[in-house]
Amino acid sequence: QVQLVESGGGLVQAGGSLRLSCAASGTIFSINYMGWYRQAPGKQRDLVESITSVGRTNYADSVKDRFTISRDNAKNTVYLQMNILKPEDTGVYYCNVRLFSSTGYWGQGTQVTVSS
Repeated sequence: QVQLVESGGGLVQAGGSLRLSCAASGTIFSINYMGWYRQAPGKQRDLVESITSVGRTNYADSVKDRFTISRDNAKNTVYLQMNILKPEDTGVYYCNVRLFSSTGYWGQGTQVTVSS
């Protein structure tokens, strides 16, 4: 079993920055995929940005040049640096981790609120 602990959410004014962290612990042999998803009120959960074990990234067009994902494999931790935040970035941010066995896990979510 794998546990994910997210941190770093909060309330920020538009134009500000936040850094999210997601640390994985438990029975981990190797993590392939790590990603951040966002769910705004009344909407589906969508990919924000992801990174594979070889550093390949994928991101939503809406966060291009503003958000940056990174990972520390030694710590089994993934980060999301969010700059120039906009009110439309508001939502619950979920960490998703997938092992090479294809088993996936979700974090409990962390709230990000951007005021205008």
